[in-house]
Amino acid sequence: HSTERSCLLRELHRFESIAIAQEKLEVAPPSPGQLRHVFFHNALPFVGFGFLDNAIMIAAGTQIELSIGVVLGISTMAGKTAAALGNLVSDLAGLGLAGYVEALASRLGLSIPDLTPKQADMWQTRLSAHLGKAIGVTVGCILGMFPLLFFGDEEEKLEEKN
Repeated sequence: HSTERSCLLRELHRFESIAIAQEKLEVAPPSPGQLRHVFFHNALPFVGFGFLDNAIMIAAGTQIELSIGVVLGISTMAGKTAAALGNLVSDLAGLGLAGYVEALASRLGLSIPDLTPKQADMWQTRLSAHLGKAIGVTVGCILGMFPLLFFGDEEEKLEEKN
């Protein structure tokens, strides 16, 4: 809508004015509290991404492996093919679910860190953001391995049949 566009344009001009004014000032690096805020703001959505990615990949890969392995009777090759196809399914699902994960993360009330443009571009802030993403996706992937708890019996039954 035109009112939304004009509002956005006003905010962009205001942000640009602040950035220009702050270029002339010496800005203090972000405080430890601000860096923690940046860390958690970046980590939270990546916990969701990692969780969904691993959970979907394991579930899809296992089902593909069970179906290909039974049909073709080649367990090693079927396992590698199933892992690759499970990863494909997981990646495609991630593309579709990314907006929902970000919306859920924002609904949890974690606000955007209050940083100046110069502070947002400092190495400490970038490092905190990258660490948040890396640790968030790691935690999410570990949590996303929960489907493994349910597939052990099926694989044992399949091995007993062979």
